[in-house]
Amino acid sequence: MGIIIKNGREIEKMQEAGHIVGAVLDAVEAACIPGCTTAELNRIARREMQLARAESAFLGYRPHGQRPYPAVLCTSVNDVVVHGIPREDQQLTEGALIGIDFACHKHGYFADAARTIAVGVVSAPARALLESTRRGLALAVQACVPGARLGDVGATIEGVAREGGYGLVREFVGHGIGRAMHEPPAVPNYGQRGRGLRLQEGFVLAIEPMFNLGGDEVRVLDDGWSVVTADGSLSVHVEHTVAITNHGPRVLAA
Repeated sequence: MGIIIKNGREIEKMQEAGHIVGAVLDAVEAACIPGCTTAELNRIARREMQLARAESAFLGYRPHGQRPYPAVLCTSVNDVVVHGIPREDQQLTEGALIGIDFACHKHGYFADAARTIAVGVVSAPARALLESTRRGLALAVQACVPGARLGDVGATIEGVAREGGYGLVREFVGHGIGRAMHEPPAVPNYGQRGRGLRLQEGFVLAIEPMFNLGGDEVRVLDDGWSVVTADGSLSVHVEHTVAITNHGPRVLAA
């Protein structure tokens, strides 16, 4: 399948889904306090999603025939990079980092976003990692203009990671999004400026940097979903859904 250009009406529908994503993440973030379980965060996300009459993009998702994802929210704590599964026996503790990733669709259009939240007071290295990853995303969004190259976006993220001395996850990348959660193109967090696909008005991309306090390498746990740093170091994941317009990048979900 080729890249699908979205018109103004479609982008507005994605914006509606994006508002729901943001509201769900706001509610979940407010509950990220010591003692709360990741299963409770999932229940909050499900409740808010249902109130908005949206449908989960994650629940039951099974790419490439793998086991279905069992929740509406991904909760990735400390060394879990992405796709952490909520659990009743997993309580948040003071000083932890938790990535919360949520996507939904409404009226046939998807939006996807992720935040990493500091639980209480975190260490200085954890705070610096969080701020650097957020900065990488912000600068990557600014690079999303017609005529730029996909390599410009990836190079921007990679440059921020390397400047900070952080590991950069390469095996998992961002993606196009629209009437499906995952559409072409793949959006790597690395690249060469001036290389790759030329960005056009109407592209909508989910950009999602993943920085590690240690090395680049990751592995998947036996649950088939949770991706962790190979060296056990902290990881941060953030994501926005961004439409490329002639008036500049438009963040649809954050």
